[in-house]
Amino acid sequence: MQSSLSHRTLLRPRSLGGALAMLRDEGPLTPMAGCTDLYVGLNFGTLADTRFLDLWRLDALRGIDVRGGLLSIGALATHADVIRSPLVRRRLPMLAAACREVGGVQIQNRGTIGGNVANASPAGDTLPVLAAADALVVLRSAEGERRVPFTAFYTGYRRTVRRADELIVRFEVPPLGGRQYFRKVGTRAAQAISKVVLAGAAGERPRIALGSVAPTVVRATRTEAALAAGASIEDAQQTLAAEIAPIDDVRSTAEYRRRVAANLLAAMLRSR
Repeated sequence: MQSSLSHRTLLRPRSLGGALAMLRDEGPLTPMAGCTDLYVGLNFGTLADTRFLDLWRLDALRGIDVRGGLLSIGALATHADVIRSPLVRRRLPMLAAACREVGGVQIQNRGTIGGNVANASPAGDTLPVLAAADALVVLRSAEGERRVPFTAFYTGYRRTVRRADELIVRFEVPPLGGRQYFRKVGTRAAQAISKVVLAGAAGERPRIALGSVAPTVVRATRTEAALAAGASIEDAQQTLAAEIAPIDDVRSTAEYRRRVAANLLAAMLRSR
């Protein structure tokens, strides 16, 4: 059953400063932009929030550039923006690959990187990429700005360290060495919620992160350490299987997810 709109409030700031002031003075407010997740809850009658802050017009949050050697991706950069960006394709191609797996073209044109991260679903396609790439989440309030390592951003299932007076304004990604890899396994080849998603980089310093195998995105640090120490692919697979904590749900089983995660790890290590 669709939720009623009659008791909901929408604020539309004209600037980032105005948005931050509204969060400080008129909150609590739920930030919204592409609305590809919020509208699902609205359609199914499960959206409990009633007061919203529309960020869609804030072009200051859309840029993709390089600042101080870091790849900077604005929170309102859409998945289509990421796919088209020469900077992303050159420096973080696995993020472009992940964005190609997010829904159809319509969703890619509306959905934003910031929204995908803020939604905090462990099945979010871009989350393992940002975790494996040691990205920083840049949070801003009317009082100032802070940076949080992506691996410290989530505190539990759909919970983050973002305060009610803060917005995600951008992501900063340092140069990443090694051969990058992204793979999503879902019910269909596209437009499906992932059963398992893996992103990583193979090389002297392995990076591995997975989605849909725990309450939050998982950075597989024990598996990385094993590979850096010279572990075989088979030993690394066993370490990974012990490191993740998948569950049985309507999309898959824990055993299937463990097996697929191990197979994806082997595929990453063997790819050229």
